[in-house]
Amino acid sequence: MAPRNIRLIDLNAVRENMKAIRASVPDGVKVLAVVKADAYGHGAAEVSRAAAEGGAEYLAVASVAEGVQLRKSGIDLPILVLGAVTREDAEAGVDFGLIQTVCGPEMVRICREHAAALHKTAEVHLKIDTGMGRIGVRTMQERDAVLQAVGEDGPVRLSGAFTHFADADGDESGEEYTRFQYRRFLELTEGMPEHLLYHCCNSAAIHRFPEMAMGMVRAGISLYGYPPVETPTRLKPCMRWAAKVSYVKELPPDSYVSYGRTWKAGETRRIATVTCGYADGYHRCAGGKAEVLIRGTRFPVVGRICMDQMMADVTGHPEIQPEDEVILIGEDGRESITAEDLARWSGTISYEILLSVGSRVERSFISDQQEVRT
Repeated sequence: MAPRNIRLIDLNAVRENMKAIRASVPDGVKVLAVVKADAYGHGAAEVSRAAAEGGAEYLAVASVAEGVQLRKSGIDLPILVLGAVTREDAEAGVDFGLIQTVCGPEMVRICREHAAALHKTAEVHLKIDTGMGRIGVRTMQERDAVLQAVGEDGPVRLSGAFTHFADADGDESGEEYTRFQYRRFLELTEGMPEHLLYHCCNSAAIHRFPEMAMGMVRAGISLYGYPPVETPTRLKPCMRWAAKVSYVKELPPDSYVSYGRTWKAGETRRIATVTCGYADGYHRCAGGKAEVLIRGTRFPVVGRICMDQMMADVTGHPEIQPEDEVILIGEDGRESITAEDLARWSGTISYEILLSVGSRVERSFISDQQEVRT
């Protein structure tokens, strides 16, 4: 049965993007690929392998469960869990050799208990809050309490420390705040062992503040082809999202399209119904603003997006017929629609667009020109 809706993930693009990011950072700096949230909707295991082939030395996930899934998929790169350690998940984190994040002595004790019980070492990174306001120690006193809890010997090994920039892709004030956060990170890591892996650069900072690269950088949205700031590094979007035309009809003047009658035909119009709606992750608020590509031509989306369908005005193009491919994100001939375009029409950001694509949208992967469906 042919899919009504499909996203094609270009693993070659993932690999090349990682190579480009790898080449853009200073020599000796490690690169971590952020593959949380199923690799921003691209497929965590598949993207992890492609990123590793492109030069990634570490991976990052949001939770222990995500890290365990990668281990079960055969991924053996070091995996950092960005979220704080929890008592419920710490045992699995230790058992599967994940690097867990601590920001308090109690978190260290939790890791120690499970590591001792499993006769394993719990590897941890210290999270430092320099101005994001989420998790992490904020003072030297809090930092030292964690370091004391780790101790020099025992089953808990501190191997790194990191912070996260809140506004590295912002305007002039964002640049100033990022520099403040960087200085604060240097202050709060002063006196800590030099051999630890220190990291603070997210995608925006990789391109905008290369002098802050430290021991490692964390490539997130840039890995998927959407750098949050201007950069000379050439990156390519990795996801193509396509649907189909299911029906085409001629509407007479004064006819309405979709719920709420928000769009009315002023004259005879040709309307194509498309097999995608907000249940597939296409934002309802994009109705009346978005565009799609059919046979290499841009067409406006008219009326409100429905749960399972949407409509495009294809007036003047009698060649468009049912079963034609409809590009929602991707290239078609000389035209292209990006996740940033769809984000602008939806009033959100490219991250959310990529993550919004629903589970009923079939996903397939292309690598070295061979397509494999999952």
